[in-house]
Amino acid sequence: MNQEVAVHFSLIGLPGSGKSTIGRQLAKAWKLRFVDVDHAIEQRIGCSIREFFAAHGEAAFRDIETQVLAELLQLSERCVLSTGGGAVLRPENRQALKAHSTVFYLQALPEDIARRLRNDTTRPLMQGEDPLKRLKELQQVRGPLYLETAHYVVDAVRQSPTQLSRKICMQAELAGLLPSTGCCEALGD
Repeated sequence: MNQEVAVHFSLIGLPGSGKSTIGRQLAKAWKLRFVDVDHAIEQRIGCSIREFFAAHGEAAFRDIETQVLAELLQLSERCVLSTGGGAVLRPENRQALKAHSTVFYLQALPEDIARRLRNDTTRPLMQGEDPLKRLKELQQVRGPLYLETAHYVVDAVRQSPTQLSRKICMQAELAGLLPSTGCCEALGD
C-alpha cells in the first residue's frame, strides 16, 4: 500500500495474538520505545482494566482508550504500540491508527490462540466457560475492522515470536519504513 512513512508502528489483532510480545521484540530491534496501550490506560485510570470495566462499563473504558490512543499517536518520539484487541471498535481509533502509524495486523485463528493460551490463568477472556467460542465471536466482529485498519496483514499462525518479529521487520525494511541496516539480525534465530 502506498502511504507516506508513518512515525509510529502499531500492532493490532485478537487478544492473545502476540501483540505485546512481538511489539517488545520489534522495539528492541529497532531501538524504539515500546508502549503497551492497555498498560498506559491502567496507569491513567489507576486500576486494572478488569476493575474499571466492572465499575464503569465498556463505554467508559472505550472513551479512555480513545483518549490515550490519540495521545500516544501524537507523541513526537517514534515508537511501537501494542493496542488492546478492541481498539479498532471505534471508527476514530481506526482512522487515527491508520493516519499516524503503520499498522500490522497479527492475524491468528481463534483455534490457534485458544490452543496456545489454554493454560493461561491471567487473561479474563480465557477464564470463561468457552474461550474458543468467545474468540470466534470476537473474530467475527473485529476481523473486518482489523483488515480495514491494517496496512499489512501478517500471518501469526504457528510461528514463534522471533519468526513473526523477523517477518514484520523484513516487511518494514522492504517497504522502506526502516533503513536496511540489518536490524532484523538483532532478533536472532
